[in-house]
Amino acid sequence: MGRRFNFISTAIVVAILFGAFGIFAYNIGAADNGEVTSSPVARLGFAKTRFAPVTVTVTPSGLAIPVAGVKASDLVDTFTAARGGGTRRHDAIDIMAPSGTPIVNVAPGTVEKLYNSVGRGGISAYVRSTDGRWIYYYAHLQEYAPGLIEGQTVARGDPIGLVGFTGAASPDGPHLHFAINAMNPNEKWWQGTPINPYPVLAGKQANR
Repeated sequence: MGRRFNFISTAIVVAILFGAFGIFAYNIGAADNGEVTSSPVARLGFAKTRFAPVTVTVTPSGLAIPVAGVKASDLVDTFTAARGGGTRRHDAIDIMAPSGTPIVNVAPGTVEKLYNSVGRGGISAYVRSTDGRWIYYYAHLQEYAPGLIEGQTVARGDPIGLVGFTGAASPDGPHLHFAINAMNPNEKWWQGTPINPYPVLAGKQANR
């Protein structure tokens, strides 16, 4: 009887501990006022990989900063910078970080396209917001988060991949190329109108 009681008591304690961990791991996005909250990586089965839980900074706009460890004050507005020898506008911001830094999803949505654009964005992911109005574009990834697939529903803070320099990026400057496109009904993942992510994430006026 004593051994049975000890076993039951141990089981109850373990259950309580795991329940507490679950509450902590899933508690992301409780507020949209610049809080730092825990990413629910564990629930997606990535905890045993390099995609261990990270902290996610949620900006006042409600979007998370997509690169772990980067603060709003670290961001630089490169939206209007020239690319292609001056033939086109950047239409995105580059978020500099060491290779292998986790990239997280900025807002709830669906993974619409996973694509390797050789010579351009490299290993890339396109996530459409839940309301269909926005596409969030992540490019130059080193690799995708394990198990990430097209059609998958992702929450704010869920892992997308790792910072890299695939495509037309230099190994000397690994970074995330991050873009936001405003989408009209029936527009495809490669369409839409670019908007500047910098004021949305940094809370500052964009460069002119």
